[in-house]
Amino acid sequence: MQLEKIREAAERVAGSLGLEIFDVEWKIGKQRLLRVYIDRLPGPQNPEGLGVTHKDCERVSEQLSVIIDVEDLVPGPAYVLEVSSPGLDRKLMKAADYERFVGRLARIWVTEAIENQNYFEGRLAGFADGVVKLNVKGREMAVPFAGIKKANLVVEL
Repeated sequence: MQLEKIREAAERVAGSLGLEIFDVEWKIGKQRLLRVYIDRLPGPQNPEGLGVTHKDCERVSEQLSVIIDVEDLVPGPAYVLEVSSPGLDRKLMKAADYERFVGRLARIWVTEAIENQNYFEGRLAGFADGVVKLNVKGREMAVPFAGIKKANLVVEL
């Protein structure tokens, strides 16, 4: 199985529906699972900044499963294809994510401690020159993007 070819097929399908691929995961446990996360970017084609709908997931799943089967991208025993949104607590993976979600609460884990800490929670304040700016308790922190091990948004109710 070639994950890159699956990603390319998923990007073709998503692009034709005005969506983008956020991430693709392959997991093997009790069952073989191919998980595809789709997203809808804010912009001229989406002025309301609407997120992914159940119908979007259904359409991507139907079209992608046909391509995967026809092109035999997942050989071997049966697998489950799951298409979903990144969720409210989405991962922050690209530099653009830190700009897109300025003002939102985020958790960031770093590979090397900054001021003796490996974990920060604060409001995203932007991204520039390879550095994520994070407002932690009223103080702006500079976190090198290359040193981020894991980051995600925090759900606020």
